[in-house]
Amino acid sequence: MPTIHQTVAGTPGRPPERTQVAIIGAGPAGLFLAHLLHRQGIESVILESRSRAEIEGTIRAGVLEQWVVDLMNDMGLGGRMMREGHFHSGITLRFDRESHHIDMAELTGGKRVTVYAQHEVIRDLVSARLEDGGTILFGVSDVQLHDLDGTAPRVRFRRAPDGPLEELRCDHVAGCDGFHGPSRPAIPAADRTEYQIVYPFGWLGILTEAPPSHPELIYANHERGFALLSTRSPEVQRLYLQVDPKDDIANWSDDRIWAELHTRLEDKDGWTLKEGPIFQKGIIAMRSFVCDPMQHGRLFIAGDAAHIVPPTGAKGLNLAVADVLVLSRALTAFYKSGTTEGLNRYSATCLRRIWKAERFSWYMTTMLHRNPHETPFEQRVHLADLDYVVHSRAAMTALAENYVGLPME
Repeated sequence: MPTIHQTVAGTPGRPPERTQVAIIGAGPAGLFLAHLLHRQGIESVILESRSRAEIEGTIRAGVLEQWVVDLMNDMGLGGRMMREGHFHSGITLRFDRESHHIDMAELTGGKRVTVYAQHEVIRDLVSARLEDGGTILFGVSDVQLHDLDGTAPRVRFRRAPDGPLEELRCDHVAGCDGFHGPSRPAIPAADRTEYQIVYPFGWLGILTEAPPSHPELIYANHERGFALLSTRSPEVQRLYLQVDPKDDIANWSDDRIWAELHTRLEDKDGWTLKEGPIFQKGIIAMRSFVCDPMQHGRLFIAGDAAHIVPPTGAKGLNLAVADVLVLSRALTAFYKSGTTEGLNRYSATCLRRIWKAERFSWYMTTMLHRNPHETPFEQRVHLADLDYVVHSRAAMTALAENYVGLPME
């Protein structure tokens, strides 16, 4: 029967040559998995291609579902989140220049979401993992996965671009290395099916030094395109505009951005948007993606390596945590009792939740954006959808249940 070993921290000069679970990627999925396994006495080593400064300094928004907040607190990782996060009990849908509040807490028995940026979550997880004596090897390259079909997989990598290949032997490999990492391609192409939608619009996102304009998120459907008002802190706000994903950010002066945000966000009741200096802006494309299956032999992929959702539904980080919670439970059962049932069902279990999140994210995206390829009929149907949602308690409840997070099985 497999045995459980305590994690042994690697040293800069000599990282461990063997571990129970090799984790590729120090994003939310990889870091959460390492913590979950550590709580069960299962050792792991994380290999990350970027530096610690890079992963902690890449600014990304984050909306945490209620169960993820509860999990972080249960793991003793939520102290700073509870001090600095913003707790939202609802959202506002705005269309035809009218505002409609969705009281998610009232509709879901008190559940809410927490606005706490993804890079802040990563900072908390990295710090706690290193304090626990965990091993994270930053700046590795040329990661190669071998012998995934057997009982003794190997991961080869370089700790410096011109350094020698080193090898980490393990029982299992967790591919948490994002869409462009080596893990998903390690599943033979003939054995996997990939589903994808590329949307004909993107988001222009900004960070601005300004006070909050509204206590919660505003999702706006406007004839000129979608807009979103979010928050980062009492001093910094995050806002988005629907744009052509191929547009050049140089075409968007600060004055043009603010003018468009005012046009798309303001309503009939005189609400106004508060401006401030813009210190970051960029354009991102949007797509939906799913890989099926999410496992091959002793390899299990999670997070963006397995699926991508458009940000409209606020599901990306939450899905990644759900994946590794399922995987950690399956690995714990394997090491404690030798059963492989959970590992065998990992992909099927995760994909049930993933497809529900993909559906919700697609629904929010198509309902709120103006698609240049749609007919006027289809655009009117989306407005009817919005009108139905804000006037039907059943429809509002369905939206709220999905937004705050469906229960984990």
